[in-house]
Amino acid sequence: PGFENLTMGYNKYLRPYFGGEPVHIAMSLDIASISSISESDMDYTATIYLRQRWTDPRLVFHGNKSFTLDARLVELLWVPDTYIVESKRSFLHDVTVGNRLIRLFSNGTILYALRITTTVACNMDLSKYPMDTQTCRLQLESWGYDENDVIFMWLRGNDSVHGLEKLRLSQYTVERYYTLVSKSQQETGSYPRLILQFELRRNVLYFILETYVPSTLLVMLSWVSFWITLDSVPARTCIGVTTVLSMTTLMIGSRSSLSKTNCFIKAIDVYLGICFSFIFGALVEYAVAHYSSSQKHAAKARQEGPTNELTKEMEEVNITNILNSSITSYKRKISFTSIEISSDNINCSDLTMKTHEKIKCVLRNKMHRIIGYFRIQNPSNVDHYSKLLFPLFFMLVNVFYWAYYLYF
Repeated sequence: PGFENLTMGYNKYLRPYFGGEPVHIAMSLDIASISSISESDMDYTATIYLRQRWTDPRLVFHGNKSFTLDARLVELLWVPDTYIVESKRSFLHDVTVGNRLIRLFSNGTILYALRITTTVACNMDLSKYPMDTQTCRLQLESWGYDENDVIFMWLRGNDSVHGLEKLRLSQYTVERYYTLVSKSQQETGSYPRLILQFELRRNVLYFILETYVPSTLLVMLSWVSFWITLDSVPARTCIGVTTVLSMTTLMIGSRSSLSKTNCFIKAIDVYLGICFSFIFGALVEYAVAHYSSSQKHAAKARQEGPTNELTKEMEEVNITNILNSSITSYKRKISFTSIEISSDNINCSDLTMKTHEKIKCVLRNKMHRIIGYFRIQNPSNVDHYSKLLFPLFFMLVNVFYWAYYLYF
């Protein structure tokens, strides 16, 4: 019989078994490609072959053959109102004609296949980026027919999906995938839903070569300054400032590619922050060591100054002037010493001092003692200890960092 005879009296606006049992629709998927996965927009774009099978008793005919019909005849038949949940943009390919397939079997079974490219939202947790694993979904649901009218099922369970195991993605590897059957409870009713869930694991090798290795080498470069003497101010300052600026540029470059996801504190941001802290710490270490060294030299010069002046005076004057100048300088030295001692350790128990002056005196003495505790006696030891502590602490932080983000 011709197709015209089969569709005589056929009403495409009424589903099969209208008013009776629901229509069972079996689906299968082929994932042709996943062209892009966007962290900034939190979506992925995939091209899929969607195949739907159902039985319409109004299209039963005699024989054991099946017929592939022109895709434009789909306008004459009832088809399910399946849509892709959380789809942002979708289109049906139409080159050279609409990529649709209609195949009719003698028992009334209809195979309806479509080639669709869709962009689907995927909620991503980027806190472990770039050592993250993302779980995305492709959900198929009936738009208007609830579970009393249609029932969705996978044709062969997990074997209903093909193509994912063969995909080669630029940044990801498909770890596993599985199919689910669910229901969507809406205000208008309960609708059948099929879910394909797949896990994507990011390939971290690119980020190791692009970000982790350069930032680690910059930290190690900042340690070179510990082997340069404190007197080489231009050399040590140049290394410190250059590594800080290079690290800043690396941090800006790593965040520019994910400008829309800066609300996340990602694993790569934590590592770059650690490296920046160590580099900045090496620069601060030199500032502290150089300042302490300058203070020590200044104090030493003050102690040797009066002795040098006394020697010059002894060479220029006679024996009488030597005695007079020696007595004068000795008195001056005693007076200066008494002034310095009294200025550093002021006697706060003087009865002639007012109350607020005594409080200021006590606070000043305590501040001098506190500052004395932090005064570095040998500035060269700062570099000596930094050579050991900086690498050791950096290795310890790396152990905790990689253990946490890889295994927790």
